[in-house]
Amino acid sequence: MRDWLLPFGLGGVGLAALCCFTPLLPWMFSILGVSGALGYVYRDDVLLPILAGFLLLTGYALWRRKRTK
Repeated sequence: MRDWLLPFGLGGVGLAALCCFTPLLPWMFSILGVSGALGYVYRDDVLLPILAGFLLLTGYALWRRKRTK
C-alpha cells in the first residue's frame, strides 16, 4: 500500500467525470436517499473543480512516480 496516490487520483477522476458528463449523480443520490442535496452538488461550479483537483492529484502522482524511478 505504498503508492496509493495514483489509484486514488484515477478513481476520483473517473467518478468525477462520470458525474459531470452522465446522469450518474442523481441516480446515486436517490439510491443513497440524499436527493435533497442534489441541487447543491449537481452544478458545474462544484463538479468541475472537483474534477480539476483529481486531475492535478493524478498528475502529481505520475510526476512523483517518474521522479523516483
